[in-house]
Amino acid sequence: MIAVRILEKGLFECFDAGLTGSSDAPVKVEVSAVVWDGHRLVMASDKNVPGEHRSPVFALDCVDGRPQPQTLRYYTADLIRNAEKYEDFALTVGGTHIIATTGFDRVDGASSELHHYNRLLVWPVDAPDAPRLVAESEESGVRSSVDLRAELAAALGAPYYKVEGLATIPGRYGGNDRLLFGIREVGDDHENFDYVCRVVAVPYRMEGEDLVLTGEFEVVDDFDPSGVEDVRFAVGLSSLEHDPVHDGLYLLTRFEVEDETGAEQVGAYLWWLSLDDFSARRDPALVRNESGGVFEFANKAEGVALLGDGRLFVVYDPDRALELESEHPRDTREPHEAPYTLLTLV
Repeated sequence: MIAVRILEKGLFECFDAGLTGSSDAPVKVEVSAVVWDGHRLVMASDKNVPGEHRSPVFALDCVDGRPQPQTLRYYTADLIRNAEKYEDFALTVGGTHIIATTGFDRVDGASSELHHYNRLLVWPVDAPDAPRLVAESEESGVRSSVDLRAELAAALGAPYYKVEGLATIPGRYGGNDRLLFGIREVGDDHENFDYVCRVVAVPYRMEGEDLVLTGEFEVVDDFDPSGVEDVRFAVGLSSLEHDPVHDGLYLLTRFEVEDETGAEQVGAYLWWLSLDDFSARRDPALVRNESGGVFEFANKAEGVALLGDGRLFVVYDPDRALELESEHPRDTREPHEAPYTLLTLV
């Protein structure tokens, strides 16, 4: 059994207080992706952050698990800044590069208007000004990875899907390293889909600064959490994280539903899957609290990063809500502040 304890719930600033958008409404940060690159936390908001010197992707140094606001740095290369709806980050095996994915859930078959919602990017951890597109194509001046949609759709057997997780795992027995896509939604279109917990894998290698996909896409994990007694609502996958020390994967799943009274219920669960069990197509196990009960997040957990000391840093996308659950330093956040939870294994 894997169990965790909450060390801290906190807030960090993602841009200047009082920042407004084109409608003069306050910009609200909604963090959807995070990775620890060995030196700093790199995160993304799934909403644009206005200003030429700003970006939805930014980095902060971290001291004792706490982001340091005075170190805020935006990643402003055009390919990074102009992508839409980041969903997850990962490190390449070996930790030399960051890989970033958008949701790949929006496309306009008649034009390139939505192609920037379909980007798979890679850049050296210390050179975010030099991103590269994976499987790059260009249409009407828009550079993207939109051609990957067909391969993902073929593997999933559906025209619509949403990518929300990303991880890499090392090749075994001389095999290639693999890139894992965590799939949250599958169906006919964005209004007709089911929440799922599927993982699609594809082998890859690094050629200089380029990430090259070297094989077929295939579904390698598809589990149904509804049969687990402690899971209260239907959930879909929202993040993946490889733990090289313990040789396994953390999977984050979340729910956004109305209960029988019509009240909105939002929360998430953390799961653990060893790579041996992953290879054997076994289901992951729920991460527990210290008492052995189910560990349930009381917010819309969207990303998990493994810090260098083995602790877990979890970020949230609270949409427009400013209220905070218990154990935070305040009852509400400011629009420019993002909540986080710091966990340790017990």
